[in-house]
Amino acid sequence: MTTTRFAPSPTGYIHIGNLRTALMNYLIAKQAGGTFILRLDDTDPVRSTKEYADAIKEDLTWLGLTWDREETQSTRLARYDAAADELRASGRLYECFETPTELDLKRKKQLNMGKPPVYDRSALALSDAEKDVLRAERGAGHWRFKLDHERIEFTDGILGDISIDAASVSDPVLIRGDGQYLYTLASVCDDVDFGITYVVRGSDHVTNTATQIQIIRALGGTVPRFAHHSLLTGPQGEALSKRLGTLALRDLREQGIEPMALLSLLARLGSADPVELRRSHDELIQGFDLSKFGSAPTKFDVEDLKPLTHKTVAGLPFSEMKDAIAELGVPDAIAEDFWAMAHDNIATRKDIADWWALCRDGATPLIDDEDKEFVETAMGLLPDGPFDGTTWKAWTSAVKEATGRKGRGLFMPLRKALTGMEHGPDMSKLLPLLQNISRG
Repeated sequence: MTTTRFAPSPTGYIHIGNLRTALMNYLIAKQAGGTFILRLDDTDPVRSTKEYADAIKEDLTWLGLTWDREETQSTRLARYDAAADELRASGRLYECFETPTELDLKRKKQLNMGKPPVYDRSALALSDAEKDVLRAERGAGHWRFKLDHERIEFTDGILGDISIDAASVSDPVLIRGDGQYLYTLASVCDDVDFGITYVVRGSDHVTNTATQIQIIRALGGTVPRFAHHSLLTGPQGEALSKRLGTLALRDLREQGIEPMALLSLLARLGSADPVELRRSHDELIQGFDLSKFGSAPTKFDVEDLKPLTHKTVAGLPFSEMKDAIAELGVPDAIAEDFWAMAHDNIATRKDIADWWALCRDGATPLIDDEDKEFVETAMGLLPDGPFDGTTWKAWTSAVKEATGRKGRGLFMPLRKALTGMEHGPDMSKLLPLLQNISRG
């Protein structure tokens, strides 16, 4: 059975880059009728908070990306202890004592000599007595996984065949000097224990994947399939910054961006297929094809979400908006007519409040000096009512006959006088609502 996972650290809010990874893993699992796991990587006790963990779940729920299981790394420390002991016993995990400054000097020296800046494994030559002295001087050391110096090969679901020479990679640190497990060991243990069969993540993890394959095998696990999607850039190709609030999902939600607009864009962004608005998760699942995604950096522009959001909202049936409209105070008798008037003229759901304010309170007339006499004449020809869908046409026909105006010169001054705006809904739909409210 296909099992995937989304593994955010609860040290901040989900942003666009996180979501792209989550969505791909979700779609792969659901397409195969499999399991999608939410795994909270909270091994950092200082930065991980319940607030962020709750926020992650809230954002995923808003998007409808429901998980089948939830796992938390902080409850699995005993498992990581056992894995570390197993690797030590097999000679694959060794203690090192270099300071960051010493490591930096080593790297600079290697680069000056034209060598790859990889860890030189000098710690392997330390005797037990030398280690005891270093522990007394510096405290506990950090622990590295000893890579087999061979080529690590796998077929990537997006990038194709990958081959990495392990000798060109530093032995990865799995445990810090303070005993904290880093991402690599904890993640590998979880993927093995939870039966993860497919891992999709960013292309910046390709080298990490190669080293993790060796660790998985060292622990006797089954290596899952891997796919590494392209990294997102800004609209001009600039690097995206996590510090930009507009890229956090909760900030996009606050702006009125619709979940299906966001998911529709990210389910196709970077693929050979055009972006198309999907109305349901089932449509997203059926149309997803990982093999159509490319490796080139992919441009993301928040502005692309706005027309998709408009299209999403405009296509909502009255039944889905009924409660929101009622909360504004729109009378039931005209609520459906109000939505029919407003739905094509809002960028987000929030905008219906502005149209209701216009219907309820009226607008400050916008009348140009050259149109004052014309508008006064036109208002004198406005029928008594009640107004209906034919009133606008009948009224403007009468005004045209009386004034000789036509086209834009006829319609625009009347729209501006009634709404205070140059653009807006079909006036034949808006006028009856203005009349109904004024008489209410």
